Amino acid sequence: MPLILGIIGKPSSGKSTFLNAACLTHAEVSEIPFTTIEPNKGVAYVRSPCVCREMNVQDNPKNSLCLNGIRFIPINLLDVAGLVPDAHKGKGLGNQFLNDLSRADLLIHIIDMTGSLDKSGNLIGMGENDPYEDILFLENEIDLWFKDIIKREDWNKFTRSFAKEKGSFINALSERLSGVKINSNQIKIALNKSELENKDPNTWTDQDLEKYSRELRKITKPIITVANKIDKEVSVENFKSLRENYEGEIIPTSALAEYILRKYDEENKIKYIPGSTDFKILNPDNFNSKELETLEKINQELLKRFDGTGVQKVFEYAIFEVLNQICVYPVSDVNKLIDNRGNVLPDVFLVNKGTKLKEFIRNKIHSELADNFLYGINARTKKRLGENYELENNDIIKIVATK
Repeated sequence: MPLILGIIGKPSSGKSTFLNAACLTHAEVSEIPFTTIEPNKGVAYVRSPCVCREMNVQDNPKNSLCLNGIRFIPINLLDVAGLVPDAHKGKGLGNQFLNDLSRADLLIHIIDMTGSLDKSGNLIGMGENDPYEDILFLENEIDLWFKDIIKREDWNKFTRSFAKEKGSFINALSERLSGVKINSNQIKIALNKSELENKDPNTWTDQDLEKYSRELRKITKPIITVANKIDKEVSVENFKSLRENYEGEIIPTSALAEYILRKYDEENKIKYIPGSTDFKILNPDNFNSKELETLEKINQELLKRFDGTGVQKVFEYAIFEVLNQICVYPVSDVNKLIDNRGNVLPDVFLVNKGTKLKEFIRNKIHSELADNFLYGINARTKKRLGENYELENNDIIKIVATK
């Protein structure tokens, strides 16, 4: 199944702007809470150095893009309704919001770093809200949502029947949580981390359930914190303070600046590659003085100060650092690096680090090809590879099958 990144945050924090910037979509943006009701979907791209330059070939990608030796690989985004305190109890659009998130592999938490929104997304004075409190309340809401899914109304009955039938608790819980993209291995890891693996579930306290839910959420729905609206000076101060109090990764970002640059690039007014630390104005006469001033501000206060707008850094950290993905290039000819139609390095796939070759074929290419697998060939070394070969980042592989 393709990876899905969920965009979360309280109302009006900049979630839809982030989606628009990443995908050049047109989700409605407003300072009125709950502008987003139905989830907005989009396709963004994560950057990775392409193997074309190493292999000294001119590629023509089919399932991705290659710009100046950088491969842009598509990923799916889902922007859901804003989250408010007690959403797990149904407050605001809580139930709908949380159900939409069940498909996500990772959550991107967009925070308004100006501190000008209360917990429900209403405008207040700039700097009056502490962004750190936004992190705490949102993570707590999602942890409690996990707890509600696990516990439901029949937890005692569930644990008693499990004990009576002497079935596997892990398998039973895995089935209960299958709709939230949780597998038995993740359930085992969370039991270990919460120190509950040797405790009878029928004796779990409410605190045990909360502890287990928190560990399971961290494993199955990790959260990346995005410090949005970093172009404001009050945001920079809040960002410094947040780094002192919060141990997790925080990525300074301006979704609006990224959107402006991408729109101007789309209109052929500037030359800008997403994730770059600079851009080129093609004709200054196409801009009025205010627009030129905005571009200069973006250049000085974002691209130079923070090495970019931050949007691509979010995806790169999410995909390669948190979700541990690697890039694999399948080809039909290991000398010319082409497919059956003559396309050079046509496809690149994101797969989990540690994926075996035959597993990759079955999940990403075709199950019939996996059933008839003979061996793979490494395009760099020309060595044969068995079905249990563990793929490495930027592997270029030919698959040989009986048919």
